[in-house]
Amino acid sequence: MKSFILLENLTIYANHGVFGQETVVGNVYIINLKIGVNLEKASLTDDLDDTISYADIYEDVKNEMAIPSKLLEHAAKRIIDRLKDKYTQIESIELRLSKRNPPIGAQLDYASVILID
Repeated sequence: MKSFILLENLTIYANHGVFGQETVVGNVYIINLKIGVNLEKASLTDDLDDTISYADIYEDVKNEMAIPSKLLEHAAKRIIDRLKDKYTQIESIELRLSKRNPPIGAQLDYASVILID
């Protein structure tokens, strides 16, 4: 059975960016995670020990987002690495990291990167 844990539209304020002002002022970031993990046992036992707590995943993401990066790609890779190192039962991760209204001189809702591991 294929199964996933999804965390959708996690909204975090952080200080990432290439320009100095971005690291001072900060911005709003949206994170979407699709984590491939075998949930068969948890679906039968109804026991949190047989899955990965999405509350714990959120804390890990929040902690990585608190570390400034110049590039979205770098922040996204750090999140993936942290999750895969901590939760060995993860089979795959798809992560979309979006920066709201980036300062590029254009009317734009988000700039995003997607990393799949």
